Amino acid sequence: MPDAPVVLVDDAGGVRTLTMNRPASYNSLTAELKVQLLTEVQRAAADSAVRAVVLTGAGPAFCAGQDLREHAALLDAGDPAPLATVERHFNPLVRSIATVPKPVIAAVNGMAAGAGASLAYACDLRVAASSARFLMAFATIGLTVDSGGSWTLPRLIGYGRAMEMLLLAEPVGAPRALEIGMVTRVVPDGSALAAAQELAGRLATGPTTAFAKIKEAVAAAATADLPEALAVEAGTQAEAGATADHREGVAAFVEKRPPTFTGR
Repeated sequence: MPDAPVVLVDDAGGVRTLTMNRPASYNSLTAELKVQLLTEVQRAAADSAVRAVVLTGAGPAFCAGQDLREHAALLDAGDPAPLATVERHFNPLVRSIATVPKPVIAAVNGMAAGAGASLAYACDLRVAASSARFLMAFATIGLTVDSGGSWTLPRLIGYGRAMEMLLLAEPVGAPRALEIGMVTRVVPDGSALAAAQELAGRLATGPTTAFAKIKEAVAAAATADLPEALAVEAGTQAEAGATADHREGVAAFVEKRPPTFTGR
């Protein structure tokens, strides 16, 4: 029997679901998984038939972060790859998730730890099962934060709470994550993927270009002053305003009917 693929791909109704598929290892991130996940995220970004993306993990966890068995073996062998993986794998992966020109939703069905949690933070929305937990445990193995966590986490929950998670390395459960704004919604165990896919399905019927331009404007504003943010908004609004979806949205409003967006 051939080995199962480390990333499962499923398409339905304009939604592409990418499932990290190493359940026996809590979807910990080997080099193979990181490379394949990046490939599939890039494919989803480039495929015009895909209008929303869901990222999840198989089995009892979302993603436990870096595979430390692989990491330890490479360290013992004197291989430089463990320390190079941040620039080689994690940074391109997080950049790709964050810049997909369509909504990306994480379905967090269990533990999301370290780089695995950072993958969820890089998504636009996060749907968590009630027993899901988020853990930033880099410091427990003598490392600092990576995979964009230093940028995304404080923007989600604030500097003080982010530092608490990073320094104390204590897990945050789904109810608390919802309270502090880390996740979008919490659903019963076993239903996180279905809830995320339902939400993605709603977004897949929306104005895809407008969603892409919203993501672009908000990302730019994170490091811009007000005049710069206004300039970006003017540009993205002009691009969205030139779409067929904008004309359809205005026509539907005037005609008092639901719009039918095509993503163009």
